[in-house]
Amino acid sequence: MAKKYNPNAELLKLVIAGSVDDGKSTLIGRLLYDLGKIYEDQLESIKRVSEKQGKTEIDLSLLTDGLVAEREQKITIDVAYRYFSTPKRRFIIADVPGHEQYTRNMVTGASNANLALILADAQKGLLPQSKRHLFIASLMGINHILVVVNKMDLVNYDENIFEKIKNDFTEFAAKLGIRDLQFIPVSALKGDMIVNRGNNINWYRGTTLANCLENITITSDRNLIDFRFPVQLVLRPDQNFRGYAGQIESGTIKVGERIKVLPSNQKSSIKSIIVDREEKEYAFSPQPAVLTLVDEVDVSRGDMILRQNNLTELSDQFEAMVCWMSRQPLQEGKSYILKQTTRTTRGFVKKVSYQININNLHREGTNFLKLNDIGRIQVSANQPLMFDSYSKNRNTGSFIMIDEITNETVGAGTILRPARRLEAGGPLVLKRGAVLWFTGLPASGKSTLANALAEELKKHKLPIERLDGDTVRKTISKDLGFSAEDRQKNIERVTFLSKLLVRNGIMVVASFISPQREVRNWARKEIGDFVEIYTKCPIEECIKRDTKGNFKKALAGKIPNFTGISDPYEEPINPEIILETDKEDIQQCTKKIIDSLKKLGYL
Repeated sequence: MAKKYNPNAELLKLVIAGSVDDGKSTLIGRLLYDLGKIYEDQLESIKRVSEKQGKTEIDLSLLTDGLVAEREQKITIDVAYRYFSTPKRRFIIADVPGHEQYTRNMVTGASNANLALILADAQKGLLPQSKRHLFIASLMGINHILVVVNKMDLVNYDENIFEKIKNDFTEFAAKLGIRDLQFIPVSALKGDMIVNRGNNINWYRGTTLANCLENITITSDRNLIDFRFPVQLVLRPDQNFRGYAGQIESGTIKVGERIKVLPSNQKSSIKSIIVDREEKEYAFSPQPAVLTLVDEVDVSRGDMILRQNNLTELSDQFEAMVCWMSRQPLQEGKSYILKQTTRTTRGFVKKVSYQININNLHREGTNFLKLNDIGRIQVSANQPLMFDSYSKNRNTGSFIMIDEITNETVGAGTILRPARRLEAGGPLVLKRGAVLWFTGLPASGKSTLANALAEELKKHKLPIERLDGDTVRKTISKDLGFSAEDRQKNIERVTFLSKLLVRNGIMVVASFISPQREVRNWARKEIGDFVEIYTKCPIEECIKRDTKGNFKKALAGKIPNFTGISDPYEEPINPEIILETDKEDIQQCTKKIIDSLKKLGYL
């Protein structure tokens, strides 16, 4: 306790797993005691209780007896966190229960850990619980695993027993692809190889537990290549400042670097970086920061800022491993709330591929997961998520599932990859929201084709909204006329509404004459995901089709500002889709649109 605390020392997060009988409480107590990290009043209390129990030595397990009592009394089990520091490093210990029924707690404790300390009893060796701990540590992407073989004093400090346990663990861990697996023989009760080497394990040439924890290298584990900045909050204290607050989940960023915002695909550059209320030239993970951009782009909570040429996956379909944490089984087709980085949406499990038998790592077929099961699933979200595979980036590759009714966290998952695209002829899947903007002369077929397309997409249960010129004119734009100024206001309102819908993963099927090319291009820039569909048709054919008689009235001068007669129509220069409605029927046009949307990556 005499050594000075260093608040700037590197932080190591470790999870300690082991069954109650492996001596985990004694190990933690011994580590803190020998490091001088137990307060004097705590130490006096432990001494008094030890004396009352007739023990000649201090029972260091009493330091964590509160958690033991909870387990014995079957009170709600949770992860216990303990904090201490040395001059070299700060530590957070996540102390988790080790039995099978508490798998979800092990997952919780391991989710942010740099190192997993797995305790093994020298008398028992590799147990099913040990296999479970190794598997979960591997699943949660922990790069460093330290197997501490405890109670060496009870096997007479036999080197051969330690080597056998080491070989058994190594053989099982080889199936899991663990990068760094180390072993230390200790006696937590006697204090051998915890902080001091002692005199009983001289055959072991490695370092003590405390020295290992202080010196293990974790800086290279951090992803400093892929810049990922999920926006947590938009700061707008006044009209002169717009900043985006959040934590840099990985990578680094500098002032002036070109960035892209997902899912809108808007581009800009970093104008300034604020860390701890001071402007910096650069920032890095895991710093919280406020970024400002050179351009006025639309960025909201749940969006992600990245470098232009280093993007995440953007998809509403992905495969994942999930640990199920609820007594209500995971069900295929049931809706859940999905939370990934700062983005929250609804979704459902399309398929449970299999469950993992952790004892032998075999895959077992099933269509549900029960409490503490771990399995592979396919997820469909209502709006696209920005993610990396968990193996590449733990922060952007993880998510949780929340029950919509109880608000209980029911599952914790690690994303493996985007789901495979379905074969042609199968049901359509919406990859991300977009506006399908039908434009053309009156009576060129815009509304007819937009209605047909919307009905076809609804058959596949896709999230669709239909916006039609006539409907809009009767509702949000009923106060507007048909002058150039009013037409522009009408499109501005439609654009704002469409942008909100697209942001929430909706496919907006919009049909508007929108005769001015400049206005359509403005809508494209505002919305981002914008597919211009030009219903090309000769005006003579449009006049023939005009069941409302509007062309005839316009030619007679009874309707002013009528597009194609008294007002010009500016054809799109480079639309994504051109439909020649005087030559192609409804079915041909619908198929052409769907095929194009697949090529463009929306379906």
